Amino acid sequence: MDSGLKADEELELIERQIAQLELVGGTSDEARKQLREIHDRVDELRKQGPTKPNAWQRTELARHPNRPYTLDYVQHLFTDFSEIHGDRAYGDDPAMICGMARFHGEEVLVVGTQKGRDTKQKVYRNFGMPNPEGYRKAIRAMQMAEKFGRPIFTFIDTPGAYPGLGAEERGQGEAIAYNLREMSRLRVPILVTVTGEGGSGGALAIAVGNRVYMLENSIYSVISPEGCASIMWRDATKRNLAAEAMHITAPDLIGFGIVDAIIPEPGDGAHTDHAQMAENMDQVLSASLAELKQLSPQQLVDERYEKFRKMAQFFREV
Repeated sequence: MDSGLKADEELELIERQIAQLELVGGTSDEARKQLREIHDRVDELRKQGPTKPNAWQRTELARHPNRPYTLDYVQHLFTDFSEIHGDRAYGDDPAMICGMARFHGEEVLVVGTQKGRDTKQKVYRNFGMPNPEGYRKAIRAMQMAEKFGRPIFTFIDTPGAYPGLGAEERGQGEAIAYNLREMSRLRVPILVTVTGEGGSGGALAIAVGNRVYMLENSIYSVISPEGCASIMWRDATKRNLAAEAMHITAPDLIGFGIVDAIIPEPGDGAHTDHAQMAENMDQVLSASLAELKQLSPQQLVDERYEKFRKMAQFFREV
């Protein structure tokens, strides 16, 4: 265990000791002495430098209410954004953003899930959980972008596809499966960025890309830590254990070859400085797009196919 994790564990223990002393009152000489000793130890631990957040702490950062969402990145990274609405079959889905834009002067397509900040927006955006019409709108826009040779940028921050009765009746599973197949065939560059939560098939349905990136404090998993804990231990409060066991963080997933690179976040997280986060992302995406533009349409398809075929490999010890 590294010194950063040891410091984290000791700080948690110290916080509990302080809380206990405050409960019994800190007026006695002995209590005041103990509090001084504890505060001195806290100062020593702080001098060890910042500690790395664990898996559950990264999960909380990925869900931070002030974290930048797709429309925030549109504002900082793109110009001339023109939103596309509707799937031409059922209706529009505000949880899924699609639109043509310019990236450093080049015409591109932007697709991404969108959460809300206040109660009204959260309800309107369905808490960032798309319905099947959202996924059908996304693939309709992607096929249009392919027709005109425009690169595709997708931004993912969703707990997952909406599991409601109406969504299932309208073919939620079929819509996701269709997107997986069709995205794998698109003959234009596809750059995917997990900006917050990457939840299950609802995230993967717009994540079949030539390059897949994760923000430093984002997560990407088949189920939420709470859901996993409820299944494995029948206790959702063991979410921190589940988060560690599931290996859902960016450092874990880059080690498994699921993602290509980690985009660093400013300060204590992306929520602290939207502009700087967008600048960090711009550097990675612009360099990646320049690289992918050197490939032919068939090479893009072949590379994407090989990339996803290599995922989920494992070794068996005899």
